[in-house]
Amino acid sequence: MALATGRAAPYREGSVSDLTRRDALRWIAAGGATLVGCSAERSLAASPVLAVRPLPASPTPWPTPDPFLFCVHHDDAYPVGNDRLGPAAELTGRDLGMDFAGRDGWRMYHGREVPGFPAHPHRGFETVTVVRRGLLDHSDSLGAAARYGGGDVQWLTAGAGIQHAEMFPLLDRTGANPVELFQIWLNLPAVDKFADPHFSMLWNHQIPRHTLLDTAGRATEVTIVAGGLDGKRAAPPPPRSWASRASADVAIWNIKMGANARWNLPAATPGAQRWLYFFAGGTLAIAGQPIDVAHVIELRGDAVARIDNGDAPAELLLLQGQPIGEPVVKHGPFVMTTKAEIHQAIRDYQTTRFGGWSWPSDEPVHPRDAGRFARHANGTIDRPA
Repeated sequence: MALATGRAAPYREGSVSDLTRRDALRWIAAGGATLVGCSAERSLAASPVLAVRPLPASPTPWPTPDPFLFCVHHDDAYPVGNDRLGPAAELTGRDLGMDFAGRDGWRMYHGREVPGFPAHPHRGFETVTVVRRGLLDHSDSLGAAARYGGGDVQWLTAGAGIQHAEMFPLLDRTGANPVELFQIWLNLPAVDKFADPHFSMLWNHQIPRHTLLDTAGRATEVTIVAGGLDGKRAAPPPPRSWASRASADVAIWNIKMGANARWNLPAATPGAQRWLYFFAGGTLAIAGQPIDVAHVIELRGDAVARIDNGDAPAELLLLQGQPIGEPVVKHGPFVMTTKAEIHQAIRDYQTTRFGGWSWPSDEPVHPRDAGRFARHANGTIDRPA
């Protein structure tokens, strides 16, 4: 990497929707065009729907609104695992270290033996990682570690700086090892960019779910990672998170709708940015407007939005929040408010490695029999009930 040589790669300033996870780990700012203003956008007067845009295919990051920086959906059909917790498959012909092609329905990403994202730094924002299927092994420069999955969520405040690795251990030696997850980057305001790093786990059984029935008894289930709905609230976010401010109205919800289910998405606070990502299903309608799967819908924050699902079960991800409204200057895994802060982040990482790296490799995985656990920086160990 550029920083390992002591020479900083040139930064590049741009909109946050240009930022990709691959670029973050390669220390290259992304150059892709944003989807805002593309030909698929349709402004609809007197409707809660402000715009509809196509979603790029996995694992290309999705466009996001302020206060979010990044959202990516990883969905990989990994094969049988081997003794090293990697794929029991021939890796010849893959671009190991940069394998994003999706050959045979799965990717090694930056991993060489185990798929995933080896040690890399962050500063100035938070990661919220929702592992829907499979497992993720986390290790970081604070000394924290975890294995989580099956609906668990990790919320990590990078703040002043942290290194972490995110590897996907393939434990099943007799069957498939699918992995599906969302990683969402939530910006920090300037006053909190240098907050102490904070590691937290939300186990699947602790995450509130709210089931609502329409007049025909058809169900919509909302999983509340952040925010609240009808009196049900997610666990408190990290103390320096933008989401910790009630006025920020941050919500991260997974919405499952049965076939032909109907639901009124309640209004948020005026001024909130609210985007719905329709990532699984067939068709649905919002305020009477037909929308196909693989689209993101920008909604008015202060309006109720009626959702009428089609004949197939559907899933949507909601990202919502009041915008931070501050400059965003990014350089790969650093997101700050000024160019000077980017240069400082580079110097600080070169000097301190954000606490160093005590793990035996850049691609650490935990023992096969470790189970789901979280070991915090103070040494306490937490496991799901």
